[in-house]
Amino acid sequence: MADAGMLRFHVPEPEVRPGGAPDFSNVPIAAAGSVPRPDIDADPRTIRDMAFSIIRVLNRNGEAVGPWAGLLSADELLEGLRHMMTLRAFDARMQMAQRQGKTSFYMQHLGEEAVSCAFRRALLPGDMNFPTYRQAGLLIAGGYPMVTMMNQIYSNEADPLKGRQLPIMYSSKEHGFFSISGNLATQYIQAVGWAMASAISNDSRIAAAWIGDGSTAESDFHSALVFASTYKAPVVLNVVNNQWAISTFQGIARGGSGTFAARGLGFGIPALRVDGNDYLAVHAVAKWAAERARGNLGPTLVEYVTYRAGAHSSSDDPSAYRPKAESDAWPLGDPVVRLKNHLIRLGAWSDERHAQAEAEILDTVISAQKEAEGHGTLHAGGKPSTREMFEGVFAEMPPHLRRQRQQAGV
Repeated sequence: MADAGMLRFHVPEPEVRPGGAPDFSNVPIAAAGSVPRPDIDADPRTIRDMAFSIIRVLNRNGEAVGPWAGLLSADELLEGLRHMMTLRAFDARMQMAQRQGKTSFYMQHLGEEAVSCAFRRALLPGDMNFPTYRQAGLLIAGGYPMVTMMNQIYSNEADPLKGRQLPIMYSSKEHGFFSISGNLATQYIQAVGWAMASAISNDSRIAAAWIGDGSTAESDFHSALVFASTYKAPVVLNVVNNQWAISTFQGIARGGSGTFAARGLGFGIPALRVDGNDYLAVHAVAKWAAERARGNLGPTLVEYVTYRAGAHSSSDDPSAYRPKAESDAWPLGDPVVRLKNHLIRLGAWSDERHAQAEAEILDTVISAQKEAEGHGTLHAGGKPSTREMFEGVFAEMPPHLRRQRQQAGV
């Protein structure tokens, strides 16, 4: 056998580093409308190629084309546009509030608004999302009050979580939003377990698991796929591929699988990739996967190809690890602009009405912010009672906690 020489350790590298010219020429993008829409009960083995393409509905001219189009009316699309615009305005105000010291931490959704806002409209009341920290659009599109979201961010006296969660880690059982965990990937096995329990109890509710590209490298992700495939859990397994983990490009977690959707193939799970910046495509694919789950056909793995336009969080400086102009070069565009242009082409919207809507939404967000700040912020105003840290944990408070509460004088 020939001497192969010294072994070399391989570390995947992004195509471009800071200071270089952004290059997405290696991202294959299928033409809008070119990817077929399989039957809901399609055998996963017959649609394996869908794990390597990208489902798109909106073309470059703002037209909705192909077999995945036509599921939403103009009024429903206008509502979706307002949801995304609201989330974007909410993000901007809360990011500013963090810079002003009114809260300790914030994470934006800039460029990813279509993923969560469109997905939420494909669910039914009672379905449960197990989200990461970048799916606040599930709450916005689900009618959760913005004031309550802001109260949680400020950890003030009206915070529904009583200051016991980091800012932006919302929780609302009534709105199908399971408590966010900062330890990412745990929500994947929780979602599958919840879905299995729903099936065991002959319920009709399904679950949706959410994870980012980086966290798919965690063992919980793979454990969830084992259980989901084995027991045909009624769950939609969502992977939001926004190209970057905290400061690591998506190739580190993806490894040699080619796409994140392809991870599902080894488990016999149908896997699809969708243009995450196309509101219509996201909704159509979410609807397809939800119907599969609700029809006892098992899980579906969906990869949303999108781009994190902002920083990972208020503690992050993306210019340290990626080119500043990379967001502008992203070939799938801006989800808000794309849906706006589609509605203009339909004759249901205009640039003037869009500008008016932006002003109206901003006024609504600012009004909500003033109301929330009336209850307090990080360094001013009302705070949750210290007594709250002892409540709501045990059905019957154990003696050692009663002693600690007495020592604290609350």
